[in-house]
Amino acid sequence: MNRAQENNARLQWQCRRGMRELDVLLLGFLDRGYDTLDRAGRDTFEAVLEYPDSLLLEILMGRIVPADKDVADVVKRIRNATAP
Repeated sequence: MNRAQENNARLQWQCRRGMRELDVLLLGFLDRGYDTLDRAGRDTFEAVLEYPDSLLLEILMGRIVPADKDVADVVKRIRNATAP
């Protein structure tokens, strides 16, 4: 397994949260939007994955608006990548 495959496997593991809503949003974004991020965006996405599930759900559902512009941008991309 090369470095890119290892990173992808690690991210897939981190995106599996055990909460269906989060799994759908995060894994969907990983499949359909992650590759469009630049290095800073990827770093921000990885930082977002460190958030507790309850906070992450509130942010992704739009009930909490992130103050950090970079986080807000990544959240918007996650939502857009998984919108019907």
